[in-house]
Amino acid sequence: MVKRVVFVMLIGVLSVLVVTPQAKASGNNSARKGAAIVLASFGTTVPEAVGSIINIKKRVEQGFPDVLVKITFTSNIIRSVWQKRQADAQQWLDQGIPEEVLYVKNIVATIGDLMESGYKDIIVQPTHMFYMEQSYDLEQYINALSSIRTMKAKWQPFGRLVMGRPALGRPGVEHDYHHDLEHTVTILESDVRLARKEGAMLVYMGHGNEHWSTGIYAEFAHQMQQMYPDVVTCVGVVEGFPGIDQVSACLDAFKKGKVVLKPFMIVAGDHAMNDMAGDEADSWKSILTQAGFEVKPVLEGLGANDAFADIFVSHIKDAAQDAGISFKP
Repeated sequence: MVKRVVFVMLIGVLSVLVVTPQAKASGNNSARKGAAIVLASFGTTVPEAVGSIINIKKRVEQGFPDVLVKITFTSNIIRSVWQKRQADAQQWLDQGIPEEVLYVKNIVATIGDLMESGYKDIIVQPTHMFYMEQSYDLEQYINALSSIRTMKAKWQPFGRLVMGRPALGRPGVEHDYHHDLEHTVTILESDVRLARKEGAMLVYMGHGNEHWSTGIYAEFAHQMQQMYPDVVTCVGVVEGFPGIDQVSACLDAFKKGKVVLKPFMIVAGDHAMNDMAGDEADSWKSILTQAGFEVKPVLEGLGANDAFADIFVSHIKDAAQDAGISFKP
């Protein structure tokens, strides 16, 4: 009798050591789920600016009903700020900050969570403006993870892990970025209407960077002038070229008049509030005011514009079609 009890107990132990891991593993393989979407935003630390990111997520969820959509921030600095804020979590939650922002994870952890939940087909959609430093780094993570090869195919962590293109596209022949540029120019007619209503010129502030060509901004400004010749449109960036000096040169012929000043960014975050519309002497608003212009700042990120947010819905559809990904469960 004692031997029988010991034998039964031994079988129970083996069940825990052997059967349970197999059951868990099957959650990532046999019980494979449909595709998931990760929205990779640069992020923001400004609570009022978070709404633009959430609006993009809502538009994507509407475009892909019943598909899981997650958010990640590509900026290490911004994520570290939210990590510190978690110590006073309730304070931020009471201000309306969603938990997915307060507890935002990096791209590796976000994809890892999806993998553990059984998702093997994942589209990572950057909500960046153009393919520059942040998109480049993001793609390296995705390429590295998608290159994993296991000895047995059934243990492959991913089926198809791919990245969509940013708002204004990316260099390459698969999807001509000129079409994305023209589409965006059409969408931003609402900004032109505002400038017309105000009898003003339109000035955009982009983010830019010091490591990649920012010629896309000059091309965007040119396309705006071509499509809306009755409204003067100038574009500059915080980092790189063209800067505020080039914007001032663009407006030099007018010397005075009214300017509508808007961020050419997904969110109206720290750069928009301080570098663009701040009261400091080196803000764009102050510089243009000193030059004789009446400046009307508009603190609204492009992500708050539903038509602009839908650009990412379109790019996700393209990425899915290119990769042969179906969103059916």
